[in-house]
Formats: sequence, structure tokens, C-alpha cells
Amino acid sequence: MNVSPLISAIVVSYNTRDMTLECLRALKADLAGMPSEIWVVDNASSDGSAEAVEKQFPDVQVLRSGRNAGFGAANNLAMAQARGDLFLLVNSDAFLRAGCSAALVDCLERHPDAAVAGPRILRPDGSLQISCFRFPSPARAVLENLFVASVFPDHPVLGDYRRWGHDREREVDWVIGACMLVRRKAYEDAGGFDERFFMYAEETDWQKRMRAAGWTIWFTPSGEVVHVGGGSADPEARFNERMFVSLDAYTLKHHGWAGLLALRSAMVAGCSLRAAGWLIASLFPARRHHAAGRVRRHLRLVVRQALHWRAPGRGLAA
Repeated sequence: MNVSPLISAIVVSYNTRDMTLECLRALKADLAGMPSEIWVVDNASSDGSAEAVEKQFPDVQVLRSGRNAGFGAANNLAMAQARGDLFLLVNSDAFLRAGCSAALVDCLERHPDAAVAGPRILRPDGSLQISCFRFPSPARAVLENLFVASVFPDHPVLGDYRRWGHDREREVDWVIGACMLVRRKAYEDAGGFDERFFMYAEETDWQKRMRAAGWTIWFTPSGEVVHVGGGSADPEARFNERMFVSLDAYTLKHHGWAGLLALRSAMVAGCSLRAAGWLIASLFPARRHHAAGRVRRHLRLVVRQALHWRAPGRGLAA
């Protein structure tokens, strides 16, 4: 008898052949004994990713998108065909530790109103990667850029999750898409990813729509994933224009042009204050090199948020 899987695991690949293969090895080991299926969506890789997966993992179902459609569109392609009650979305540079899938399933079973369960995420050196965040908004931008959230990090309204050790299970606003277990019913209620987001903010928008449909989002430290991405300590390397374009898209979609203007104004004010603070720190020889990079980064953000505007289009919500 053909038993329907509990979990449909989905990995999106784009020119990450070796990491995708390593991801699949960890994923198959963690799913062993659980009714599951695995899908790989290849976004027109040129490094032979799809062929390598088919050769080494003949039981994995490979979908070729024919173009680099982005993270959300690729996952939508697989979710439309997958059979599981739960969708386990895993980045190709994320490697599940033993017991992760079972812990996420257990979390959803204990919280029947939960749409998503996210695990504890670690960098390759074992340090914590922050993986839970508040929803972006003009008010949140003011709280963070004027240091209110830093002064009251544990306040249920004013604070955020940045100083929290990710060491207990709790309901959160949203979890990052490196690894997330999603209930099919929530997907059916909220729809799939908004494909106007090419990369970044697509999972934020998706989970906001799920919450609007009456679902909750949960984090559990019982499951752990090692994630290669996001580990750079270079402040210059973290200036990613595509990320800010997606933040613009999200803000326009949920708060309109007035909200985007308010959010950008708050960021200009906050980055100006931070640049001034790091400029003072650069007067001390021991901090000069580090501080100079921070000053440059914050000044670049001031210029970007004040002067760089574009009409809605691909990656920017109408």
C-alpha cells in the first residue's frame, strides 16, 4: 500500500551542489523511520546540482524550475505537488542534527493552533544564530533605531528577541526560513509564498499572513540545525541591497507608502546616531579599524534610506 507521508521535505538548490548533497545526507538520516518524502527544486543551477542529486539520491524527487525563480517560488512549486501533512522547508546550506524533525513535529502536535515550528539554529562554530524576530513595522523601526528595544529587551511589547538565548520553547512573531516545519492546513489557509519577493522577507510576509488567518508561530530549542549562511562577522559584508529592497517590499505591502517613509526616517535617524557613536569610538587607537568599518556601513545606510527610491516592481510589492 502506498502510505501518504507525514512530512514532505523541500530543499531549494541554486549552484550549491556540494552543500545540497551534504544537506540531503543529514536530512535523510534525521528522517529515517518517519513516513516522509524529499523534494529538491533546482533553480536552473549551472554546476550540475540536479544531476548530482539524481545520481546519489535516486529516491529524491527533483524538480527543475528552468529559471532562478527565487526561494518562495521554488518552494511553491514543490508544495503544490507534495503529499505530506507537513512541509519541512530546509535551505541547502542548513544541516539538521539528529532528532530535529521529530522535535519540530512534536512542537506542532502540542500546539494545534501552530502553523510553523522553527528550530534552534547554530553557526558552524557552534555559536547561536538569532532566528526569531518581531515583524518589521514603522513602530518597530522607531523602537529599534532609537534604542528603546535595547533598553527594554525583555519587555513584551517594546523588546525583541535579540538578547534572548533561544533556550526555551515560546511563541514568536516569525522564524527565519533556513529550516521550518509548516502545517499544510496553514498553507492552504494563507496561500503559498508571495512570489514578488525574490529573496528575503518572503518568509516574514508568509508568516504574517498565517497569523492574520488565526495561526501561531512557535520556536523550539529541542531541534537544532547548523546553518552556514549568515555567519560573517564583517559589517561591510552584511550590507545587502537585495535585503533592503525586500524590506521595502514588505513595508509597502503591509503599511503603505506612509509606513515606508516612516520606517526609512527612523532608520536614517538611528544610523546617523550610530555613525556618530562609532566616529567617537574611532578616536581610540585600539578601536579605530573596527570603528571605521562601522561608520562607513551606517553612513551608507543613511544615504541608501534617504535617497535611494524606486518604483514598485519585481521584488517590490505593488
